[in-house]
Amino acid sequence: MVDLAQRATDKELLDEGVDENEAQMSLADLRFVNRWLGGRRAILRAVLPYLEGSPQPRLLDVGCGSADLPHLLWGATKGHVLVVGLDLKIAHLKQAPSEVARVVADVRSIPFAPRAFDVVTASLFLHHFDEGDIPPLLASLFDLCRRALVINDLHRAFVPYAFGRVVFPWIFRSRVSVVDGLVSIRRAFRPEELRRAFKAAGIPGPRLKASFPYRLVAVAERAR
Repeated sequence: MVDLAQRATDKELLDEGVDENEAQMSLADLRFVNRWLGGRRAILRAVLPYLEGSPQPRLLDVGCGSADLPHLLWGATKGHVLVVGLDLKIAHLKQAPSEVARVVADVRSIPFAPRAFDVVTASLFLHHFDEGDIPPLLASLFDLCRRALVINDLHRAFVPYAFGRVVFPWIFRSRVSVVDGLVSIRRAFRPEELRRAFKAAGIPGPRLKASFPYRLVAVAERAR
C-alpha cells in the first residue's frame, strides 16, 4: 500500500529530462488531463473576475507547458487579455498556441517587474517543488500580480491514486505520463499543507476550494 500521509519527494521524469518526442507525447497527455480532469470551470471562475475592469488586462501563467490553460483563458476573454506563458524548457513551448506570448525562463528568476500582471496563475506546477522551496516561490509569484495569484493543483488522496494506477496506462500515450502522473499525485497537497505554505510565504487569507475531480484551487487576492 502506498503511503500518502506525507508528500513524496520522488522526481518526475519530465523534470529530469526525456527526449523531445517523449516530451511532446507527455505534454499531449497533459492537455488531455487538463481538458477532461482539470477543473477548467473552476479555473475560469477563479481567474476571470480579476481580469474584468482592467483597461489592458495581463495574465502570466508559470510552468505553462504547451500553454493550453492560458490559451483557454485567452479565449474566454475573446482575446481581450495579454496572456504570457512561461516555462523553463523551450521544447515545451514549441506546441504553445500563437495567441500566447511565450517566455523561456526559470521561475526563480522571472524577468518581469513587480505587479506587472493583473493575475498570475500556476496549474499543476507547485507540486514539482519541495516543501522548503514553495513559500519563497509563492511570495515571488504574488509579488508579480496586481490583483490575484491563482494556484490550481492536485489534491493528494487515495482515490485519485487508485484511479491512476488502473486508468493511466490505458488513456496515456506516453510511458512518462503514466509514471509522472502517479508521482504527481503522491507529491500533491492536502488543503492544510497548501494553507501553511501561503502562511509561510507571508500571504494572508487565501481562499481555498476543492474542485472536482480532486483539485485544489487557491486564490490569494491583493488588497486594493
